[in-house]
Order: sequence, then C-alpha cells, then structure tokens
Amino acid sequence: MMKTAFISHPDTLLHIMDGSHPESPARITAIKNALIQQGIYPKLAIYEAPLATDAQLQRVHSAAYIQKIRTLSPKAGLVKLDADTAMGPMSLSAALHASGAAILATDLVMQHQVNNAFCCVRPPGHHAGRANSAGFCIFNHIAVGVAHAMEQYAIKRVAIIDFDVHHGDGTENIFRDDPRVMLCSTFQHPFYPHRGFDTRSATMINVPLAAKSGRNEFQQAFEQEFLPALNHFKPEIIYVSAGFDAHVDDPLANLNLVNADYIWITEFIKKIANQHAEGRIVSLLEGGYQLNALAEAASSHIATLLT
Repeated sequence: MMKTAFISHPDTLLHIMDGSHPESPARITAIKNALIQQGIYPKLAIYEAPLATDAQLQRVHSAAYIQKIRTLSPKAGLVKLDADTAMGPMSLSAALHASGAAILATDLVMQHQVNNAFCCVRPPGHHAGRANSAGFCIFNHIAVGVAHAMEQYAIKRVAIIDFDVHHGDGTENIFRDDPRVMLCSTFQHPFYPHRGFDTRSATMINVPLAAKSGRNEFQQAFEQEFLPALNHFKPEIIYVSAGFDAHVDDPLANLNLVNADYIWITEFIKKIANQHAEGRIVSLLEGGYQLNALAEAASSHIATLLT
C-alpha cells in the first residue's frame, strides 16, 4: 500500500512575524508532536521540501511581485508587507520551501510514489494573490502546486477544496478565469478578507457561513453544494487548503467545528478523489491557531488520509 507523504522543512520554524503572533513556529511543532505521540509519524513517507524556483512561482505570481519580495527580504529585523504580513530574515526561505513542498507533493502523487500528501508548512498561502501578500501569506503555495500539475503533467481539471475559516481570496484571484480549476470554499461571513460571498461562478463554489455555524452547515455545504459541482467537473487531482481555524476552540474566528468534523471532511474528499482522481490528493496547511485543537485536527486529517 502506498503511503501518505509528509513534507516539511526546518526553515518553516524560522519564519517569525513577531514574538507573540498566533501564526507561530509552534504550529508546526504541535502537529509533528501529535503525529509522533499517536504513532502516526513512522507510518508516513517523510520528505524535506525543496526551494521553489522563480519560474515555478511565475506561473501564478507576477515577476515584479516576486522580485519585490526578494528585495524587501530583510537581513535583520522585520519588514511589513501589508497590515497583517511581515517578513524576518528567514521568511523568504520558509515561503519558498512551502511552495516547494506543493511542487514536490504534486510530483510524488502524479508519479504514483505516494497516494496523497500533506505539506506541513508555513507561512500559509491562500490569501496571497497574483501580485500581493495578505493575511499572513507571501506566496500562494497551493496555486503553485496546481499550476505545476497543469504545466508538468497536462492536468486539465483541478479541484481545490478550501475549508479554512477565511475565504481563499488569493486562490480565487489567481484562478478565477481559468476553467481548468474549480475552487470549493467554505468560510465565515462576514469576516476577513470580506471577499467571496458575492463572486460565485460555475468554477468558484463559494459557500459563506454565518458565525456559530458548525457540523450541520458544513455537511450541507459539502453535500449539497460541493458534491454536485465536483461530480460534474470530475477533477483529475484534488488540492486541499487545510485550515483548521474553523475549530470551535480557535481564538481568531467563530465557527464551531470539532475534531470529528475534520475527519468527516477528509473522508468526503477521499471519496471524491477515489471516484474521479485516482485517489490523488495534495493537502497543505493553512490556518489554525489554537495549538491543541490544531494538533488534534491536523493529525486526524493526516491519519484519515493514511487509511
């Protein structure tokens, strides 16, 4: 039986926006520790993420934006890219390795070396647009992976399922006019980034959810909104923006998912992948800021991918 790949890099621990920021290196450590404690880690195929190249980034980001990020990368201290996103001396390396993880995961899955993959990386990526940072995100790693699949493997239909509590507005910005890509996104509304609630289309299946929504609302969104669209679209590979900040214990949002819901969501994604995409799934960490909840939900997501 093929394994689930677990892809990370030590530099993900060296990106720091400030000492007390919720998007902290402890997020990576919490997930890995939970996998070890639960006996899951030895069952995974462990890989170290490579650096993404500028050519790979330029499939989804403008050359001028990439050069801007390289120019702003500080040798010491912090540089603010926008109201919510900062870079320290190792942030560029962390972001490049995070995008590189999506590239490697795509290669492993498409070449049948593993059945699916989880990229345990930071900073997150789904708010980064073609020419902008936003919401803790510098490069859009999932978009880099998707573009690689379409360029390198001639994939014609890619689905992205984004269950982060915030809408993946950067992903929508990059792929909105590309008929090869379907984005299925649940998110709290009204809430940051205050987009996606009115931009639904045939390939942008955006389902805004009111604060305090939980299991029933999520399952209804997946079964009534995502399922028909995905079955019609028939994706050849599925990418997952795996944000765990819709958890009831997360301090930055107001949705009410619990651990069992993330298992249910992962099983849903696996069924679609098995039906249409030869089981091919590439999942990338996005949000999730309460460390215990994050560790429990992410490890359950990975364990479900593994089964």
